[in-house]
Order: sequence, then structure tokens, then C-alpha cells
Amino acid sequence: MGDFGVLSLLPPLVAIILAIWTKRVLLALFAGVWIGGVMVAGGNPITGTTQTLDWIVGNAIDDWNAKILLFDFLIGAGVGLIYKSGGAMAIARALTKTVRTSKAASLMGWLLGVLIFFDDYTNTIIVGNTMRPITDKTRVSREMLAYIDDSTAAPVAGLALVSTWIGFEVGLIGESFQDLGVTLGPYAAWVSSVPYRFYSIFAIILVFLVAFTHRHYGPMLHAEYRARTEGKVLRDGAKPMMTTEIDLGLPKEGGNVWTFILPILTLVFVTLYGMWVTGGGGEVYATDGLMGVLSNSDPALALLWGSFTMVVVAFFLVLLFKQMSLEEAETAIIQGMKQMIIANSILLLAWSIKSATDAVGTAPYVVDLAQRAGVSAGIVPLIIFLVAMFISFTTGTSWGTFSIMMPIAIPLAYHVSGEVGPVLFASIGAVFAGGIFGDHCSPISDTTIMSSMFSGSDHIDHVTTQIPYAVTAAGAGIILYLLFAVGLRAWLILLPIGLIILVGAHYLLSEWYGKKYGIPHGKVPIYVVEE
Repeated sequence: MGDFGVLSLLPPLVAIILAIWTKRVLLALFAGVWIGGVMVAGGNPITGTTQTLDWIVGNAIDDWNAKILLFDFLIGAGVGLIYKSGGAMAIARALTKTVRTSKAASLMGWLLGVLIFFDDYTNTIIVGNTMRPITDKTRVSREMLAYIDDSTAAPVAGLALVSTWIGFEVGLIGESFQDLGVTLGPYAAWVSSVPYRFYSIFAIILVFLVAFTHRHYGPMLHAEYRARTEGKVLRDGAKPMMTTEIDLGLPKEGGNVWTFILPILTLVFVTLYGMWVTGGGGEVYATDGLMGVLSNSDPALALLWGSFTMVVVAFFLVLLFKQMSLEEAETAIIQGMKQMIIANSILLLAWSIKSATDAVGTAPYVVDLAQRAGVSAGIVPLIIFLVAMFISFTTGTSWGTFSIMMPIAIPLAYHVSGEVGPVLFASIGAVFAGGIFGDHCSPISDTTIMSSMFSGSDHIDHVTTQIPYAVTAAGAGIILYLLFAVGLRAWLILLPIGLIILVGAHYLLSEWYGKKYGIPHGKVPIYVVEE
């Protein structure tokens, strides 16, 4: 890794700026990776290009990445079968008997996102695919669905007592504790850090506020108003990452709800069983409990098993119910996989830009800047949160940010404060919260990409509409970290203050944007599905 100083920020910044400016995500990502390759090659564009291709190939054949790419193709195949057979429309018709308004559909999406707490990838898949036909029918914009999907995935999985995240998170804490000789159990420290994960908590609450009140601001106000008044869930010219309707055509009439329910349940239960098996099952559970099983599990392999079984079940169901011929089912599988080509290309380049940022030292440069500043104990969590936000935004990875920041945050907080106490717990929480913030806002984040993918949203539209809400939740968190810095350390007092700030900010912003754009109170109408 070379010492590029401030130039180490160039690859991610080029990718992010180009993605937002040109709305050409693939071009922007490749440009960012290529810039990194040229930097590593000492300015030689030929050698830099070969380095770029090496990174792309390396990420494609990486064991974890290859499983995720194949998993995406299989999910596309399963969605293709479910959609074309009419199963998705059948479940939408069944649910809209009770879910008949845009408000109910938005709230159902939020509730489903909270209930599917065990894995963020699985959350995005199920919420996006389940809710898309329902939100389309109730005129909820794809941008709003992607926001609901994204902001109840990583925040929920990161806070859940049982999830694919907690093993990784506890492991990072444990490693740092061991090096410092801290005797407190890492799981106990993890639990103590939860109330200080202000961004994650407020992000989930804000989704509920927006869904319940129908008050919006920023680009989302335009998106939701367009969907309600014009019936356009996508803007004119949008390029959704899953063009199901275009690729597969209209679904068949008379679909069966079981061709939707059973494949989705299969995906969930086989994935959970896969995590149990790959985590060591009963043998590990007997010694280390459920947390030990999750820590040892291979979520990518479990998701691959789940998605493959989902396709098999859907395939046999459409044939059993005589909804499709063998040829039609095969075509739906192929066309469903075709939907994932662009999305997987973006994922591959997102991983590759992480390789580029590692090579030029983006994250260590940012962390070093923070360490050089002499700071008091109380301000440490705020600094850690801000640095984690920036690293995760520029690299597009929350887990990568956790891995980079935790070995620095814990020793820094411990040595500055001189104890295992609120400063340490708040610093741990700040790492996790800051990592998830950047992961939400960055167009090169894999979970942001997957939220766009499974919600059928234009990716850049999802990013630009979600950022104002993410910044609102982060802003409330920053204020609480400032209060922490001046001596208010009790989370039982901080969280209610933060909630008041969040509700107030949401109200004032919706009022201001509503007045600016001629939409009273920023409140879009509630659409009711006609009989």
C-alpha cells in the first residue's frame, strides 16, 4: 500500500461524484477503480488498466463474492418464476383486500423490515419482492419502497440480538478487548453499546414517521407526489435495476398465492437452516450458544442454498398448478437471471473499488487525521462517528469500516477515558452507527445497490431520495454525541432528547419543503385502491 496522502481519497470521490453527476453508475465505478489502478501503477495508464482488471477478476472469483453473485442470479430466477406465473400479483390482490391505501402499504413495508431482523441481505430481498406489487398498486413510489427496504435492513440487523451481524460485531470487540486485557465480556460490551447507536435507532424510527405521516421533504417529496397524483411509481426515464415488467412481460392471469408464499418461506427457512449447519449446529450450540453458531456460520453459502431451493420449489409449483409449461418456466428462469446482469456488474465494481481504496490507503489516511488531533474523552465518540461516516461513505462498506475502525476506536476510548464505561460503549456504538450511515448514503454500497435492485428502483434515484432522511437521522445523532461530549452520558436521557429532535426536524423540513414546492405541509395525499 502506497503513501498517497490526500490523493488516497481520489478513487472513491471520483466514483461518487461521477455516479451522482452522470447517473451512469457502471461508468462511474469503473472510473474510480481505474483511477486507483493508475495511482498504484505510478501513473502508468497501461499498467493501471491491467491492475484494474486484476482487481475485478480477483473479486469475481473470491469465494464469498462468487456465492453472492450466483445467489443474485438465482434470486432473479425465482422472482422471474413467481412474477410470470402470477403468484406475485395473486399475493398483492390478497393483501390489498386489507392493505388498500398507500399509508397501510408503507407501514406494512416498515413492519416487515423490522420483523426480518436476522440478516440485511435477506431483509432487502423479502421486503422488496413482497412489497413491490403491493406498493405499486397503492401508488407508493419505488424510491420510497427502496428507502423503506434499505433503512430497515442494516440498522435492524445491526441492532438485533440474534443476526448474521452480531457474531462479526462481537468478534471485533473481543479481539480489541483481548489485546487491551479488558476482562468484560465482549457480548456484554456489545449490549451496552446498543443505546448509543443513535443513527441506527433514529433511521428505523424515521422510516415509521415518514410512512405514518406521509410528510416528505427533498427529492422524495417529488417522487411520492408524482406516484400519488400521476400513478407513476418510477419517474419518466428512470432505469430500474430490476426491469421485471419489461424483461418478463405481463404476468399470467389467475395466479396462485402459494406460488409466492411457499418459495419465499423456503428461502427464509433454508437460509436459516444453512446458517445453523454451516455454523456447527448442535455441537457448537452446546458449548457457545446461538451466538457461537452465528459467528461460525457462512451466510453467503446459506443464502445460496436458500435461493437455489426457492427456485426449485417455485419451478415445481408452477408446473404442479399448471400455471406454466416447461418451456415457459425455463424462459422465465433465464429472463429472471437476465434482470440481475446490471445489478451484479455494479456489485462487482463496488467490491473492486474497495480493493482500490485498500491499495491506495483511503481509510488509514482518514483515521490517521483523526488520531493526530488531541481530543478529550467526551468528544471521542463524536469523532469516531464522523470518521466512520466518511470512511463508509467513500468506501461503500459498513463491515469494512467496522474492521478498520474498531481496532482503533476501542483502544483510543479506553486509554483516553481510563475506564470501561460510557465513553468506551458510546465509541463502540459510534463505529457501528457511522458505518451504517455511510453504507446507506453511498451509491457504491452493496446493500444500497441491493435495495435498489429488489425494490425495482433506479439506483441513483434511491440514493438521492434517501440521503436527506439519512442526514436527518445522523444529524440527531451528532447532537446527542455533542451532548455526550459536554457531560450528558446517560442514554436514558439522551435517547428521548434525540427523539424530540428527530420528530421536530422531520416536521420543520416537511413544512419548509412543502411551502417551497406548493405542497401543503409536505404531505402527499393518501391513495386508496378502488374496488
